[in-house]
Amino acid sequence: MDDTLRPRAFATEAVHAGREDLAALGLHAAPIDLSTTYPSADSRAEAARVDLFAAHGVVDDGPPVYGRLGNPTVARFETALARLEGTDTAVAFASGMAALTAVLLVRIAAGLRHVVAVRPLYGCSDHLLTAGALGSEVTWTGPAGVAEAIRPGTGLVMVESPANPTLAEVELRALVHACGSVPLLVDNTFATPVLQRPLESGARLVLHSATKYLGGHGDVLGGVVACDELFARELRKVRFATGGVLHPLAGYLLLRGLATLPVRVRAASATAAELARRLAADPRVTRVHYPRIGGAMIAFEIAGDPHAVIAGVDLVTPAVSLGSVDSLIQHPASISHRVVAAGDRRAAGVDDKLLRLSVGLEDVEDLWADLDRALGTPSPGGHLSAVPPLRTPRTATGTPPLSPRAAR
Repeated sequence: MDDTLRPRAFATEAVHAGREDLAALGLHAAPIDLSTTYPSADSRAEAARVDLFAAHGVVDDGPPVYGRLGNPTVARFETALARLEGTDTAVAFASGMAALTAVLLVRIAAGLRHVVAVRPLYGCSDHLLTAGALGSEVTWTGPAGVAEAIRPGTGLVMVESPANPTLAEVELRALVHACGSVPLLVDNTFATPVLQRPLESGARLVLHSATKYLGGHGDVLGGVVACDELFARELRKVRFATGGVLHPLAGYLLLRGLATLPVRVRAASATAAELARRLAADPRVTRVHYPRIGGAMIAFEIAGDPHAVIAGVDLVTPAVSLGSVDSLIQHPASISHRVVAAGDRRAAGVDDKLLRLSVGLEDVEDLWADLDRALGTPSPGGHLSAVPPLRTPRTATGTPPLSPRAAR
């Protein structure tokens, strides 16, 4: 077989996507283009290009016009992320919430204000839909109720799988079938394309808070929607009109982050699986949530005071966000999901005793020692609930992640 026709492995794509032209340019690292505007002596041609963008959201191969229409560094990240998700293209934004807002505005502009959403979602996504600040309406339902909840004005079905913060999973193929002609938006932030590519199950839109695993180092804010070119054109028009653009430096950092994404996710997932196993066997822990597909996120409920655990960790950082090289822990009911009404929060499984742990790249023994200290003396009333056996997670490419020993 001609090697030029052979599909590249996922890890190879992560390193090279969006960078193929660098050698021809005499470069090794991707350049950062910080320009906000670009000179052009041909104003007639520039006017035609602006008309094409404003009417159709089409970005041609000519020189850039203005930073709000597009940026070469950001475009490299968009190209790379689309390749990893298996979509036509991707559109990057200043944050994950800016990306979700743009999707909703596209559907509202088409006269489709109604959204069917499956809880739990990230707390601010839940709040944006519930508040109706953009003029949207939402019907909350479980996966089994999606088909019944869809009506003539429904423009979108939204799900997060694994979900934030309970790590609940949804069978995406079945959900796509229930959606019919309504596009399904999957928040793939927790899984990343390393573990799951929703397009392969029929989803039309894939959302990421790029701040998390795609960046991977806790130093960049961003969001991105991977989708087909027709939807991308509408997203670009919204981005231009609302100004929610990704900064070029953020685009550079996100492109760099993608190169190590498979290695980071697999290593952290192996450590997380071992920590989940130990937590499931600990009498101070009443329930452990860990996805079937694996991943570096763990949610667990404890018999004692969750706030004492937050105050008691030393190596693990008590902070919001996730997906960094260092481990983070937070109490969702107090922070990430505080904006969700208490009754809705609890009904979605976000218990007041629930803690969410984002496992980083530290040694598993060091992390366990820190959690063990923070959990304190075993509670006399502590008990272990029924927890399904933990399986060795597999990546989206079918390659098992590193073992806990190799991950150290």
